[in-house]
Amino acid sequence: MDHLILPLSPTTTSNRWWSEETTAVVTGANKGIGFAVVKRLLELGLTVILTARNVENGSLAADSLRGAGFRNVHFCCLDISDHSSIAAFVSWFRLNFGVLDILVNNAAVSFNAVGENFIKHPETIIKTNFYGAKLLTEALLPLFRRSVSVSRILNISSRLGALNKLGSPSIRQTLENEDLTNEQIEATVAQFLEDVKSGKWQKQGWPENWSDYAVSKMALNAYSRVLARRYNGKKLSVNCLCPGFTRTSMTGGQGTHTADDAAATVAKLVLLPPEKLPSGKFYICLDPEKIMSRL
Repeated sequence: MDHLILPLSPTTTSNRWWSEETTAVVTGANKGIGFAVVKRLLELGLTVILTARNVENGSLAADSLRGAGFRNVHFCCLDISDHSSIAAFVSWFRLNFGVLDILVNNAAVSFNAVGENFIKHPETIIKTNFYGAKLLTEALLPLFRRSVSVSRILNISSRLGALNKLGSPSIRQTLENEDLTNEQIEATVAQFLEDVKSGKWQKQGWPENWSDYAVSKMALNAYSRVLARRYNGKKLSVNCLCPGFTRTSMTGGQGTHTADDAAATVAKLVLLPPEKLPSGKFYICLDPEKIMSRL
């Protein structure tokens, strides 16, 4: 695992590859990290599509940003756990914007509070956190600009989904395979859900903490690696970020740093100069100016 010190700001003229024409989509963005990411990217001069599954909440969030003077924010309803909602969003985006430069897959759910460790609604968590992000990404792939600036996908993940959380050598070996396929990832997720139903998940070596959430992020990390390999050399970068223990509604307001701190890290990663932009990395935020990275 490498240590990486991010530059203090991505706004220096020599590194500024983006403009008002650069378009970013941020999911789950009516509050928390997603909202903070939208605001930060707007501050840096991009055009940003704020999405949320609740129309009223998303509209209010976008209106608040317009009220603050940001004219390049747009809202569209998107529930990533609903296939028809994804299809409607992609059609709307294609009609109104046509090309995409940055996708931040932030939308996610969890049913555990900090300090709790129950498995609740695992199918919903997997469907949203893994399949939702995957299906949206696949639907948007034809719309990425993939120009000299290199398009970027950043999946907001968690260190809970790191492979060292697995107690099963066989599952870990599968997910570490350099030739890993999407079919193997989906089979692994299906096995977890089956083990939960049969009550055997603890004995099978699945992650012990926030198990359903952890597996959903483990699958998202694995998918990101497969996608990065698929688009290697094709002007599309795919990375993951664990934003660290951030004070949001998911953590009940607990954490070591704010959503704005996490958003600053997200912005630095997705706005790295093309020549310094990696792919297939999993970043863990230690603090707003220091992250750890690994393949």
